[in-house]
Amino acid sequence: MTPPRVSVIVPTWNEAATLPGLLAQLRRQSGVTLEILVADGGSTDGTRELARQAGVRVVDSGQRGRGAQMNAGARVAAGDDLLFLHADSGLPDPGLLRRACAHLDHIRAHSGDRWAGHFRLRFVDPPFDPPWILRYFARKTVLNRPEGIHGDQGLLLSRSFFAALGGFDTGLPFLEDQRLSRQVARLGRWTTLPGTLETSARRFRHEGVIRRMLLNAMILTSLHADFPEFLQHAPRLYRTQDAAQPLRLRPFLRLVRDLDQTTAPLEAWKRWYRIGRFLRRSVLGQLFFLLDLLATPLRPNERFPLVALHDRVIQPLLDFTPVDALLALLSRFATTLATLKVANHENR
Repeated sequence: MTPPRVSVIVPTWNEAATLPGLLAQLRRQSGVTLEILVADGGSTDGTRELARQAGVRVVDSGQRGRGAQMNAGARVAAGDDLLFLHADSGLPDPGLLRRACAHLDHIRAHSGDRWAGHFRLRFVDPPFDPPWILRYFARKTVLNRPEGIHGDQGLLLSRSFFAALGGFDTGLPFLEDQRLSRQVARLGRWTTLPGTLETSARRFRHEGVIRRMLLNAMILTSLHADFPEFLQHAPRLYRTQDAAQPLRLRPFLRLVRDLDQTTAPLEAWKRWYRIGRFLRRSVLGQLFFLLDLLATPLRPNERFPLVALHDRVIQPLLDFTPVDALLALLSRFATTLATLKVANHENR
C-alpha cells in the first residue's frame, strides 16, 4: 500500500450529523494520498459507528477535549504531514488538499520545515442577523496573525514540526488551537494555503452572533493578556457544541468582577494594564483591516496597505505606557458598565 502523504485528524464529540458529509468530501480529494483518523472523545450518538462504517479508523482518546483527542490521533498517524480538521468543515473542491500540500512543499523547499498552513474560511450557513460580522471574520482569516488563526481554518503541518511544538496544550478543554498558533509563531511561521475551507456557523446561530463574538473576545484577551484565572474558571461556564443554546454573558462578566474583587489592587491593575496592551496591539490592527476592506472590498490580491501602515508605523508610535494605561482604564470601565447592563437585560 502507498504510505499516506497526509493524515487527516478529525476530533469528534457527538458529530453524527456532520461527520458523514466531511468524510465523503475527503474521499473525493484527488492527487494526494490520505489517511483519515477520527479522534473521538466518547460520543454517544453513533458518531463512532458511522466512522467505522465509512472505513475510517477511530482513535479513542481516553479523554474528552479537542486538544487531547487530536494529540491521540497524531500519535498513531502514519502521514508525513498532519491536517487537523473540525467535523463541520467542508472541502467542496476535490483539488484543495493537493494544492495545499504543493504550496507547503514549495515554501519548505526554500525556507525549511518549520512552516504551518491554514485555509481561508467561508461560512456556509450564516445567521441572518447580522451577516456582515461573519463575512468580516471570514475575510480576516487571510491574515497570518496568531490571534486570528483557529482550528476551524484547518491546520496543516509536518509531523516533525508538530512534535517540536509539543503537540496541543491540554491544560484547558478549549483554546488548544490558539495555544498551538502562538507556538507556531514563536518557533516557525504561518502561511495561508490556497483555496477556501467551508465551516458551519452553527455555534453563532445557536448562541447569537454578537454574544458569541463578545465572549470570544473575552477569552482571547484573557489568553493573550495573561489572565489565567479567568480561563481556569471559564470552562465550567463554557458549553460544548452539542449543548450550545442562547448564550448568557452575565456569568462571564460576573466572573471578571469577582476575580477583580478578590485580587490585590496592585495585581488587579497589572492585569488590566496587560489587557490594555493587548487591546492596543490587536484591536487597533483590526480597525485598520476593516478600513482596508471598506476602501477596497474587491481587492483581488488580498494586499492590505492600511494594515501594513499600522504594523510598521502606527503601532511603534503608540508603543508606550500611557496609551496602554488609558486603554486599561477604558476597558475596566466598559466591563463594569456591561456587567450592569447585561444583568438588567437578563433579569427582565
